Amino acid sequence: MSFIWSSIKIIWRVLRIALLVSIVLGALVAAAYVLKLDDQVKTQFAGKLWALPARVFARPLELYEGQTLQADDLEKELKLLNYNQSTAPESTGQYNRKGNTFEIHTRGFRFAEDTEADRALVLKIAKGQVSSLKHLNDTGPLNLMRLEPILIGNFYPSHNEDRVLVQLDEISPMLIKGLIAVEDKNYYDHVGVNPKSIVRAMLANAKAGQTVQGGSTLTQQLVKNFYLTNERSLKRKVNEATMSLLLELHYSKEKILETYLNEIYLGQNKKRAIHGFGLASQFYFSRPIRELDTDQVALLIGMAKGASYYDPRRFPERATERRNLVLDIMAREDVITTADAKIFKARPLHITANAPPSVSPFPAYLELVKSQLQRDYQEEDLRSEGLLIFTAMDPIVQLTAERVLSRRVDILERQQGIEKGKLNGAMVVSNVQDGEVQAVVGGRDVRYAGYNRALDAKRQIGSLVKPAVFLTALESPDEYTLSSLINDGPVKVRLSNGDVWEPGNYDHKDLGQVTLEEALVKSRNTPTVRIGVTMGMNNIVNKLHDLGIMSEIPPYPSVLLGALELSPMEVQQMYQTIASGGSYTPLKSIRSVMDSFGRTLRRYPLSIKQVATPEANYLLTYAMNQVTKRGTASYLSRNLPAWKNSAGKTGTTNNKRDSWYAGFTGQHVASVWVGRDDNKETGLTGGTGAIKVWADLFKVMPTRPLKPVRPGQVRFVKVDKDTGLLYNKNCGKPVTMPFVRGTQPRKYRVCVVMEPAVDAGTP
Repeated sequence: MSFIWSSIKIIWRVLRIALLVSIVLGALVAAAYVLKLDDQVKTQFAGKLWALPARVFARPLELYEGQTLQADDLEKELKLLNYNQSTAPESTGQYNRKGNTFEIHTRGFRFAEDTEADRALVLKIAKGQVSSLKHLNDTGPLNLMRLEPILIGNFYPSHNEDRVLVQLDEISPMLIKGLIAVEDKNYYDHVGVNPKSIVRAMLANAKAGQTVQGGSTLTQQLVKNFYLTNERSLKRKVNEATMSLLLELHYSKEKILETYLNEIYLGQNKKRAIHGFGLASQFYFSRPIRELDTDQVALLIGMAKGASYYDPRRFPERATERRNLVLDIMAREDVITTADAKIFKARPLHITANAPPSVSPFPAYLELVKSQLQRDYQEEDLRSEGLLIFTAMDPIVQLTAERVLSRRVDILERQQGIEKGKLNGAMVVSNVQDGEVQAVVGGRDVRYAGYNRALDAKRQIGSLVKPAVFLTALESPDEYTLSSLINDGPVKVRLSNGDVWEPGNYDHKDLGQVTLEEALVKSRNTPTVRIGVTMGMNNIVNKLHDLGIMSEIPPYPSVLLGALELSPMEVQQMYQTIASGGSYTPLKSIRSVMDSFGRTLRRYPLSIKQVATPEANYLLTYAMNQVTKRGTASYLSRNLPAWKNSAGKTGTTNNKRDSWYAGFTGQHVASVWVGRDDNKETGLTGGTGAIKVWADLFKVMPTRPLKPVRPGQVRFVKVDKDTGLLYNKNCGKPVTMPFVRGTQPRKYRVCVVMEPAVDAGTP
């Protein structure tokens, strides 16, 4: 018996030791597991929480007295910014218009270089200019201010999540109080897990026989969304509770709440997931979150329970019921009054009818931005670092260019009897002074995010090349002036392989001797070839490169007549240089890039290089201005107001496959191409096709007339139109031309006077 008892005592001692070891080992394993979870919590939460898309903004509209601005264009800009019209604009994002007088309460914006505060202002427009700009409640003037820029596109993360980060001080206290009242009213009292809520939920669910109530805290919801999956298992629940305790141990309630507000899933825009209240406010109401009314806040709070189930666009009745329940809870928890809840429950949902487009509304311009960004940033940076990219796009110019191109191409297609949808076009618009691209239209289907003809369609440019040929000649003033006579007759050019090239004029006519100016104005081919061959093909090619053409150009004589394939963007660069007085400024779409913390990462300053003599460029511009008055672009003089003075050149390729026009005023440069993607004939010349798109744009777009600054060495001289000699008032037709001082003609035209026959009488 004693033996048995001794054995039991030994076994019991062993079991106690084993139990103690198990407890110790279990504690060590649990501690190690908790430490692993703790490391995961701290590493991910302290690091980069999200991959944020790069956001691309248009230029901000600057407002100051004297600025050119139409009242209708200002209202369009406000509507693009989703401002709401109100009889008394008291909150940001509201405006009121009475005739040409606007009261606006701006939102303010943090730019790369400074912050524009929100302001209440009154603005008056008269005769197409801002005539008065003042603070709304102050008689003092407001010298200069900017509206916030319009968001024109995003570069989304590869996993298609999207969010607009907000900080607690940007969130309405109403939203925070309402969220806590509905989702976790003991949020500030628990340590990440609320046992009472869990027990209460378990009893309610057991009584109902199904899940009708959740016991998770806001911290647990954040942990589930941020770290875990939706797997239903005991292990996930344990991990969720443990990680919630650890999260509360390391971080403040405010930090956790702010992260929750930015992480919560609140909808789906096709493949793009909508996360956070900041983006959800824009997605459902097209307004920043600080401008939401209480009923709108309640809808978003209610959607936190199930964004797909309570989607207000798909299930408005279900969403309304959920919103009203949230309003009742907010009233019960004294967040709002019962009377206010009743008022808010009677309101419609007030969401925008359609979801914002999941792609940029301006895909052609966004592609230009991306191509220029890729010189300085990796693709992954654009899709994860939350960069803010400020561009030069002018939304009003962009929308106007899109409208006129689509409309005119449609008209031309019908007039030419072309199969519907086969004729297309492209356009680029930039600013003369700084080379900033204000608009890019990639085709008649302006919202199509595919083939971008403005950037990618390389087509022969025809006579658009001629200004470069004539500029090369005019830079040798001892050899060529605008009055130099050139033979318009047949020309033969022997090629390097022994063949002979015999180009002809478009109309198959020989005008005899024509001045250099007339050769450009009437776009004569044979004089252009004679000049180009005389100057040397290498010099012509070098001049094209100087003007900004980066593509390889073979030194073949056919290049002189436009046997050169360029995109509209490349053409734009060439004409941009001519328009700016012979100064090469690379076309740019980006002004600056800022990171998500407001730090400026990169600026894109103005870069200028003089590539043509100012005198020769002035003479060329004068001749190109004459093209629009009495030459191949005379359509403009008949269809534009006389004050909208401009210069430009038409271009047509063989068999009328491509119709081009590129030209400039004192403020804008624009290049237009019209043609077919299948390269078939259109029946259009530059003067009957593309020029009409250009004219349609400049009919309605405010611009400054062409008034080139005359260099000091240039003077105007009256010469004979036919001979290029000094004008003799006794004969010939006078024309006034500019000359570099000392190169003007020295001799007058000699008049041949026929003596009358003398009657000698009858012999």
